[in-house]
Amino acid sequence: MTISLPHKAKNDPGAFWKGSRWVLIIPALLPLLGGCSQKKDNFDKTKKNAPTIVDVIVASKQSISERVEINGAVVANHFAELKPEVSGLLTYVNVPEGKVVQKGTVIARLNNADLMAQMKKIEVQIELAKRTEARIKKLIAVSGVNQAEYDLALNNLNALQADKEYTQALLDKTIIRAPFTGSIGLRKVSEGAVVTPATIIATIQQLNQLRVDFTIPELYQAYISKGKQVRIRLNGEEERTHLAQIIATEPGIDPSTRTITVRAALLSGQVNPGAFVKVYLDARTDNSAIMVPTNCIIPEAKSKKIVTVKNGKAHYVVVETGDRQADYIEVISGLYPGDSVVVSGVLFTRPDAPVKVRSVKDLNATSTTE
Repeated sequence: MTISLPHKAKNDPGAFWKGSRWVLIIPALLPLLGGCSQKKDNFDKTKKNAPTIVDVIVASKQSISERVEINGAVVANHFAELKPEVSGLLTYVNVPEGKVVQKGTVIARLNNADLMAQMKKIEVQIELAKRTEARIKKLIAVSGVNQAEYDLALNNLNALQADKEYTQALLDKTIIRAPFTGSIGLRKVSEGAVVTPATIIATIQQLNQLRVDFTIPELYQAYISKGKQVRIRLNGEEERTHLAQIIATEPGIDPSTRTITVRAALLSGQVNPGAFVKVYLDARTDNSAIMVPTNCIIPEAKSKKIVTVKNGKAHYVVVETGDRQADYIEVISGLYPGDSVVVSGVLFTRPDAPVKVRSVKDLNATSTTE
């Protein structure tokens, strides 16, 4: 190899030696540079072919149940708004607020003086009609009068007795009684008030057997039957549930909401009517379901895939999923018991690329946070 020196180096011996040092150093560095390049290529090649480290679970059949959460409301066994049947002036009010009253207890009375006077008049007329009917009946036995006169007297007596019954019915409408034994609410009106059939005097509820009303989609109609028990979580009780037993359902489906109204008797717990509750219904039980962590699923445009390990390589399998729980999802098809499913390192795997199983985990020990 020929090296041309600058013109200054030809005339300056010192410059020559300076240049000659670079001439000697450069050939010595060439093998080292080539060796570094070769090591880099080998390292990239080794890193590229290294298997991906993954953790797997072994797919197996498990028993799962689908729990449906529904909103419900507590209702009293019996509930009524105490209202008068007729308009009038309140002359008596007996509302022991918050206490239990027995069936038939008089709660209020309306002014019925006119009806009472009419009742006395009718009773006097009935007494007279009875004596007249009895006298004519004796005369007709000896042919003292004809049959027509007796029939007229008997008809007059029957008409007066009918008037008495009608007047008594009007009197009964002026008295408001407790329709059943229960706890009475707050008094809404006082004596001296003029009320109408729309006026609420008080409310009464029977609290010895509370009930829960809730609606379910028609999809779950097959899982509702009389006598079946459901779980109830009362408002404010986060750590405890109570049992309720279904006692009846509406025979028809609401066409606007496509739901069915269900009523259940609360077997335990105490809460005020009208309270909001959560109802938990076990809708489906499957003893042959295959569950995997939700982070195993690779969503695509028209399908879902799972990575399995076979013969040391990653295989992508198209699956169909079903019921989803908090951290797990059911695989309906595409996966079989005994398959090794990748649960960590999913994003670093490639189809038919080598993988190395670091550990086999238990399904209950995995979660979507891994």
